Amino acid sequence: MRTIPEEMTARIESGAARLCHAWLLGRADGVEPGFTDHDRDLIVEGVTCRAASGWTAGAADSAVGFSAGAAAVAGGLNDAAITDADIKAGLYDGALVTLWRVDWDRPDLRVRLWSATLARIRREGAAFTAELEGPLAGLERVVGRTYGRDCDAMLGDGRCGIDLEAFPGAVCDKRWKTCVETFANGVNFQGFPDIPGDDFLTAAPVQGGRHDGGSRR
Repeated sequence: MRTIPEEMTARIESGAARLCHAWLLGRADGVEPGFTDHDRDLIVEGVTCRAASGWTAGAADSAVGFSAGAAAVAGGLNDAAITDADIKAGLYDGALVTLWRVDWDRPDLRVRLWSATLARIRREGAAFTAELEGPLAGLERVVGRTYGRDCDAMLGDGRCGIDLEAFPGAVCDKRWKTCVETFANGVNFQGFPDIPGDDFLTAAPVQGGRHDGGSRR
């Protein structure tokens, strides 16, 4: 449950509030950068949130706050904000991200919208996209292996091995055919395409066709 300061509520209801977003990050190395979509720097929670960072909210699969969903933020690479070297060094991996709604005319009046973990940040030319996970995202992670025909890896993760920069905007339906024909990545396929399915239980001998015990793909 969010607690909105009474004075902020009054300013919103009167139309006097001037609202913007501010992102605060907590990196593993102790650095705490801040960013805002306002047109000037703001001080939020004692952190200077840079206005020139270019951070903007991206599309969300679902609300991040108390769900297991994901969201994204995007922005431009800037030596004074987020650098290519820091991304390559993994300094943002696993960073805590907190989004605030702030009255830019009174930055002391603010409300926290949600907190998330920066699951992955990737470069896209002169820009970046940061993928965020909600606090319950761990409930969606697979523990152990599930034996099925479809791949159980995430596109671009360590088990998959695909370089997402080589396939911008690509999606994967987890099928063997897609892995081989679209990504030429059959060697890293994490499913079992030859495992019998439910149809195997009702299969009966038929005339013609192939009956050599080979793959059913």
